[in-house]
Amino acid sequence: MKRKMFIDAGSTKMEWVMMEGERLTHRFVTSGYNPNYAPSEKLEWILFKELPVDLDTPDDIAYYGTGCGTEANCVLVLGLLKKRFPEAEIFVSHDMMGAAVALFGAGRGIACILGTGANSCLYDGGVIVDKGVSLGYLVGDEGSGCYIGRKLVRAYYYGWMPQDLQALFEAKYELDLKAFIDKVYHQPEASKYLAGFTRFAGEHQDHPFVRQLVKDCLDEFIEVFVMRYRDCHVLPIGFVGSVAFHFQGILRECLASHGLQLAKVLISPLGGLR
Repeated sequence: MKRKMFIDAGSTKMEWVMMEGERLTHRFVTSGYNPNYAPSEKLEWILFKELPVDLDTPDDIAYYGTGCGTEANCVLVLGLLKKRFPEAEIFVSHDMMGAAVALFGAGRGIACILGTGANSCLYDGGVIVDKGVSLGYLVGDEGSGCYIGRKLVRAYYYGWMPQDLQALFEAKYELDLKAFIDKVYHQPEASKYLAGFTRFAGEHQDHPFVRQLVKDCLDEFIEVFVMRYRDCHVLPIGFVGSVAFHFQGILRECLASHGLQLAKVLISPLGGLR
């Protein structure tokens, strides 16, 4: 019976699933990897140091990863996977395709990613017909974990955060401005660092200030990444990612305010890809 491995590779974490037929045999979570922001050595480290050494070689591997929207990055990832699994048949594509297949299979709809990063596509039976423009965390990624985290930290440092929330924020993070600037502007994986603050928003999403901040961010995502498609009001709209999953109540309200309907939310595409 063939062993198949599915990999959902985000900037914050990577999820690995091994199947034998319909039976799940292994599941792992490792550090994340995005070839646009991290050196190839990081993925090599994950493959050889974070995965179990005695892991059986799969027959087939399907890797869906953030940052794999270019041929050069797909070739890079493919080569690194071949080093670890030389006998496997390997398919590498971008995370948007993985999300679309997981959400709609052979159907049609608007597939959205809302995790550390953000994007969307118009998907039709195995083909991405149209796709959002991804400008990355410095300029775009509206609604993403990085975007929400950035807005939270800005509200804290600018003094816009209510005092009760500010006290909780300080107790959780003990932020030092110099250290914060260093991590954002001089250390690797700034998007992952900023997205980490979104956990605070999730823990306090019933607070009026946090709820409004998240709502504004999700509204921006909808305006940029959903309403760009002409048939958005009649097509099913699905989401993959931790932000969509943990804030799906607010997300559903935001979509409804635009006359849109939420069809499905998956915290990870792996449930749909298997």
